[in-house]
Amino acid sequence: MDYGTIQGIITLVLILVFVGIFAWAYSSRRQKQFDEAANLVFSDEEQHQNAKDSGEHK
Repeated sequence: MDYGTIQGIITLVLILVFVGIFAWAYSSRRQKQFDEAANLVFSDEEQHQNAKDSGEHK
């Protein structure tokens, strides 16, 4: 095996890994989990606002 063949195999493996990650990230089965993760930033603000509205102070 020469250097060019090894580079070609590595390139092919990396393309397959990229396509696999892309398919995993955009899978409809994962969308709910990703939406929940994206909204975690706002969960603390909602809890703080609810505590503020009810008169509780932290």
